[in-house]
Amino acid sequence: MGNRLSKIYTRTGDNGTTGLGDGSRISKDSIRVETMGDIDELNSMIGIILAEGTSQNFECILTQIQHDLFNLGAEICIPGYTVLTAPCVDALEQSIDTYNAELSPLKEFILPGGSKSAAFCHLARTVCRRAERKLIELHRHEKVSEISLQYLNRLSDLLFVICRIMNKEAGVSDVLWTNKQV
Repeated sequence: MGNRLSKIYTRTGDNGTTGLGDGSRISKDSIRVETMGDIDELNSMIGIILAEGTSQNFECILTQIQHDLFNLGAEICIPGYTVLTAPCVDALEQSIDTYNAELSPLKEFILPGGSKSAAFCHLARTVCRRAERKLIELHRHEKVSEISLQYLNRLSDLLFVICRIMNKEAGVSDVLWTNKQV
């Protein structure tokens, strides 16, 4: 493999544009670039969860998610390019079903929090939801793969379930919302 980034700065973006993977240039504040940024931020949040330390069980799936998110970023960076496939979404659904089977049914809404790792995971979930909204906005203007849309939707669900498992593993209760006026 050759050097992918032999030079870190190019000065080509000094005019407010950035290069896409197909060689075209677009404004840095375009919906496409914002979507790539949200996906990158989500990937970084997953990295924080991994750096904080998590069970081997989650380490494997979160690492795979990071690779999937990098692939999703490539899809957005190269218009018309697709990498994610239906088995990627299937893997998320299988994980949701497996992990959720370990949990008691919810009777109340959950507030972000509990253990530190669960709080970081909740933050990743909210970034995922934002990335999904931005991808939907991009899809309204330019076609993106349906699998990409499904992937982010399932990923936010999986992150929610992982938050609950992280709290359970830490011996910390989920923070339940109550409708009490203070």
